[in-house]
Amino acid sequence: MTSITERGAELRRLHDATELLQVVNVWDAISAKAVAALPETRALATASHSIAATLGYEDGERIPRELMLDMVGRIVATTDLPVSADLEAGYGNAGETIRRAIGVGVVGANLEDQVRPFDEAVAAVRAAVAAAEAEGVPFALNARTDVWIRDAFPTADEKTEEAIRRGRAFLDEGATCVFVPGRLDEETVSRLVGGLGDRKLSVIAVPGSLSPARLHELGVARVSYGPWTQRVALAALQRTAAELYAGGELPDAIPVLN
Repeated sequence: MTSITERGAELRRLHDATELLQVVNVWDAISAKAVAALPETRALATASHSIAATLGYEDGERIPRELMLDMVGRIVATTDLPVSADLEAGYGNAGETIRRAIGVGVVGANLEDQVRPFDEAVAAVRAAVAAAEAEGVPFALNARTDVWIRDAFPTADEKTEEAIRRGRAFLDEGATCVFVPGRLDEETVSRLVGGLGDRKLSVIAVPGSLSPARLHELGVARVSYGPWTQRVALAALQRTAAELYAGGELPDAIPVLN
């Protein structure tokens, strides 16, 4: 069993490496086991939306922090791989939430700004980085800005400029990379990489997004899949149920789990 320090150092290395880091998001212990069993998997990332849905909550910090961290801890316990947790906006106290996440074995996190005032958003990143440093654990903070998925900035140019402004500030405070969710075209990704630096941008893939190969060519550090992985799994469950109701048989689909 690797130590939390070793897992943290490995997650930082994966973000700094020249190859694109793909993290297929998981939401409970069994989904974590299924993804971790694949030889291509180098790290796991949780999806807060998916965990909340699993436990009957809406997205957006509606789930109590204790329940979120309990599930994250269960995911960490299934694997020797480094785990990055989606901790939304920090549940009102980014530093304390990061500290408690490290306590359950997490070595990286998403922290979203929700387009809060600039100084407030930067202070949250500062608090998160300081908390990880105080715990003495190498930590990969994926500092997220929501300017592309909210309506605070009306044009694409303004969204991109503000994402770069916030992202640079987050990096200056010690964030590992900057997460800009949204359906980003190639021009926008190129501008973001140019403004933030090579291997400093993290994105989410949605239907119609750029391919992982192209994201790698453009200098992106990390791509994740958010709640889409859970939606794919649930769609497969619904299809199977419909086939069974129609008189079909169960498919021979037994996953290999470590």
